[in-house]
Amino acid sequence: MKVQKAIIPAAGLGTRVLPASKSIPKEMLHIVDRPAIQYIVEEAVSSGITEIMIITSRGKKAVEDYFDRSPELESVLLKKGDLEKYEEIMKISNMANILYVRQKETRGLGDAILCAKSFVGSEPFAVLYGDDIIKSKCPVCKQLCDAYEEFNLGVVGIKKVTKEQIKKYSSMNVDFIRDNLFKITDMIEKPREDQIMSMYSILGRCVLPPEIFSILENTPVGVGGELQLTDAMKKLAQIDGMIGVDFVGKRYDMGSKLGIIQANVEFALEHEEIKDEFRLYLKGFLGDL
Repeated sequence: MKVQKAIIPAAGLGTRVLPASKSIPKEMLHIVDRPAIQYIVEEAVSSGITEIMIITSRGKKAVEDYFDRSPELESVLLKKGDLEKYEEIMKISNMANILYVRQKETRGLGDAILCAKSFVGSEPFAVLYGDDIIKSKCPVCKQLCDAYEEFNLGVVGIKKVTKEQIKKYSSMNVDFIRDNLFKITDMIEKPREDQIMSMYSILGRCVLPPEIFSILENTPVGVGGELQLTDAMKKLAQIDGMIGVDFVGKRYDMGSKLGIIQANVEFALEHEEIKDEFRLYLKGFLGDL
């Protein structure tokens, strides 16, 4: 079945990037000249997604405003004859059918996904984590959607990480299928060292069948006293198995200060408007170190 719906959880407090996230949702922190969440929405749309639900929380109205029409700004740009910028901002508001629901308490990623149950209905859906920007020629979401359509099983985007990182993320039991595809039969959130199954961890993307909702509704709270999506996917993996895609692409952790800086530098080096001047600046700056 073709995947046409996506959920973007964007309700987190962004404590790792304080104090900026005290007044600006972390999803609205910029990479060069556009907010992080725009890159995520664009990835979903480029993957064939037509309907998107963004899970927000208190203080995230800026996310909704960004994808809405801005008649005053549109009028000013038209009067100035700046058709290029006019078309750019119109494209932002017309990318996809975007809906919003508020997670009233930040009780974990699993709880955020449950907020979208009525939106999803009986269809499979993609989840694109709001903290993760992934740059790739073929959108990572599409890589996962293709795997879902082939195997008709839940799919997670995975990468090998360090031992320090695996304890903060998740670990899973993987069996090689072919190329960059693996069968997953077990997983654990934030494992202790003696619980590590492999150095593969879920990073930022998954495609899930609608059955995940009934599993979530019967999953007890886990690590941190929160409802963990990983705990529900563990049950899914143990019942039917899941597919792991060692995706092609580079991930930037937008929940960390270093990740934000890395993304800005590397995206700026490819930005048509500023790349040449920025490269000269960077060479001069590095020469002075």
